[in-house]
Amino acid sequence: MGRPVVVFTDTEDLDPGPGARLLADAGFDVRVAGSRDPDVIARAGADAVALIVGYARIDAALLDRLPQLRILATMSAGFDMVDTAEARRRGLWVANLPDAATEDVAVHALASALSLVRRLPQADAVVRSGGWNAEFAAAELPRRASDLTLGLVGLGRIARHLAALAAPVFGRIAAYDPHAADGHWPAGVRRYADLDTLAADSDVLSLHVPLTPRTHGLADARLLGRMRPGSFLVNVARGELVDPSALLDALDSGRLTGAALDVFPVEPPPAGDALRRHPGIQLSPHSAYLSDTSRHAYVCKPAENVIAWLRTGRPLTPVVDPSTAVPA
Repeated sequence: MGRPVVVFTDTEDLDPGPGARLLADAGFDVRVAGSRDPDVIARAGADAVALIVGYARIDAALLDRLPQLRILATMSAGFDMVDTAEARRRGLWVANLPDAATEDVAVHALASALSLVRRLPQADAVVRSGGWNAEFAAAELPRRASDLTLGLVGLGRIARHLAALAAPVFGRIAAYDPHAADGHWPAGVRRYADLDTLAADSDVLSLHVPLTPRTHGLADARLLGRMRPGSFLVNVARGELVDPSALLDALDSGRLTGAALDVFPVEPPPAGDALRRHPGIQLSPHSAYLSDTSRHAYVCKPAENVIAWLRTGRPLTPVVDPSTAVPA
């Protein structure tokens, strides 16, 4: 009997080498498809028992072509690229990567928020154009962070870390998360019972929820319309959480002064995308998770999930356990 096969689908800017070596040492035959194309993945994984998934869409049609598959391990905390209901129906494990870049994403969110509040892109542009302090101050003065409320939509690992980092800087930290247990609610973070009220009371609103049918388009015209005039939006979670047209309208109307986006509905955004051109939007290339440390973890931790499954019958961080009636 041959070695069990594991396939890396798309690895984007990650080097699968360290994870591949772990898997090979554990007895796997490792292949790298290097693509989101389902035909490429199906050819590489026709006899695979495991997939390590980047952003490739893993749906029923692709799963039909992977008859030996037993586990999918994502290279991200999010697992919206996997049809989890279909995976459960077929008795497949799905494991995610909950904490490989918690610190990195939280720091990126805080840096983005402070850059917006302190108007750093505008200050940079003034100096580059030959201006100085007077020209910068003549446009719009930055606001003092200790006078402002940072609102967190969702209070998972990243948002809790962000709250701890931001507490000495912002005047108030508030959050909305109906799924967070009282015992895990951090001290010093004001709890809101509804999202609309949090949005209305926040000067900076930062999104930290997974992409689901219920959260798709969460930041729409109605929610953005509830925000304080001159406030800011930060999104380091999933691009589809924000309605692009509603965001552009809110910026153009002055309801929002600025937004920081690390994620987009289409990645990378097309050259003509209005999100890329709007002067009120601070952009980064889905890089919040990247650091010299996280780059290694993003390929090794999923490998460890697959190795644990082979050795014990269970991955380390399952989000779909086919032996239970409900998600793990």
